[in-house]
This record gives sequence, structure tokens and C-alpha cells, in this order.
Amino acid sequence: MAYTLDFSTPVNSALLIYILYSVQKIVFPSTSTPKAIPTEFKHGYSWMPKEHPPTVLFKTYTPKTLEPFDGKSGGRILLAINGIVFDVTAGRNFYGPDGMYGNFAGRDASRGMAKQSFDLDMLTAVDQPLDKLQDLRPDEIENMKGWIDHFSNKYIICGKLVDNDAA
Repeated sequence: MAYTLDFSTPVNSALLIYILYSVQKIVFPSTSTPKAIPTEFKHGYSWMPKEHPPTVLFKTYTPKTLEPFDGKSGGRILLAINGIVFDVTAGRNFYGPDGMYGNFAGRDASRGMAKQSFDLDMLTAVDQPLDKLQDLRPDEIENMKGWIDHFSNKYIICGKLVDNDAA
């Protein structure tokens, strides 16, 4: 089986011209010097951020210590799902006081995320023990795990949630 070059189609001709042009640019590079010296890096590179982002420490939270992080005072917004605390401050439009998921801010959102419900009765009172979620159906547990995966990829895990008397 012999290979032949067929230049009868315009596509093959265009590809050959492009390949020859690319090889010519590599073998014979331009030797001209720029007319003006670049000035955009005169003061050094600007890859450093203007300010360092706030440091987030991994902490143990209780429902009572998590509650102040509801974003109402303009500060950080945290929420917990199945014992994992996420810093969702970057999603203030969703989890802030006026956001669609605002009732989950500063709270354990496990049951609400599992059941896809924003009702206030999905939230356990902060002075009560954590919801053990034992009555959830398998599909609801999978739904909650899907939310955990989503949050883990999008937000910073900044702590764990334990009962009020365990801290």
C-alpha cells in the first residue's frame, strides 16, 4: 500500500501551506528588535494580590457557636451539612440574609438539604441536640451526600459540627 500526496482538494492544499509556514517560522525566526521597550512591567510583576485573604482555621463548632455566622452583621457565613462546616461567604447572594438559602446560614442544614426543603421546621433549634437524621430515606441521604460533594468542591471546609455539650 503506497501513500500518495493529493493536492487536488483545497483542504489539503491549505493544510500544506499552513504546515510550511509554521516550519518556516520555527526554522527562521524573526530577528527584528522592538521599536520601543515594553513598560508594563517597569515596576515589577503584579502577580501578588492587593491584600491577603483572611486565614480560615479548622475549628470545632456547636450549634450555639455556629449561629453568629449567619451573615446578618456582614461577616462570614457558615453552614453545616452532616457535621461538616462550610464557609459559604463567597456565595453571599445565596446564603446571606436576603438569599434563597438564607435560613441555612449559621445553622445545621442537613435535613433541609436532604429533603430539598427551605422550611424553617427543617432546622433544629440551636439549644437542642443535633439531628441524627435516622428517619431519612436512602434517596434523601444520597441527596444530602450530593450537596456535600457540591459544597466540598465549591467552598472551604472550615470545621466540624458537634453537639452543644461535646465541645
